[in-house]
Amino acid sequence: MKPLNVGDAVQIHSYKHNKTLHRIWRTATVIKQTENCLILGNYKTRVIESDGRNWMTKEPAICYFFKDKWFNVIGMLKSDGIYYYCNLSSPYLYDGEAVKYIDYDLDVRVSRDGSLKILDEDEYLKHQLKFRYSDDIKEIVEKELQDLIKMIENKELPFDHSYVMECYELYKEYKNTSKK
Repeated sequence: MKPLNVGDAVQIHSYKHNKTLHRIWRTATVIKQTENCLILGNYKTRVIESDGRNWMTKEPAICYFFKDKWFNVIGMLKSDGIYYYCNLSSPYLYDGEAVKYIDYDLDVRVSRDGSLKILDEDEYLKHQLKFRYSDDIKEIVEKELQDLIKMIENKELPFDHSYVMECYELYKEYKNTSKK
């Protein structure tokens, strides 16, 4: 399997608990990789939904995937500031084809002022039954949600606007280099 390197283009695949494909981001650029975190950037990326619908992302995004946390974080650089969208999910894996994770329905949206809103609780409850989430999975997701909220409230990385901007500048450098 080919390892990921800074500057590489990679797809992102999101799955549901029953292993069905949920969503594909056609391309993202590797910005940085540490032992526990993979940071990707994208802009105007085609996203394909499981039902075949597709759309383009509207603003630059910096995506943080973790090997040791059950969530991922997307910092979206909108015209009026940085917003975050967090997916409760399995830790990511890279299998040579794409960065992959299982989406566990719950999401947290963070406004530019730091206020947060938990989304899709109804979908989470519905899928607990439909996909038969084990008690262990439910316990992990609910604990990780509380950990995520603490990180947001304490403005821990990646919930630091200057860090997101630093990553965005790296993304722009890699994108400019790849065009030459």
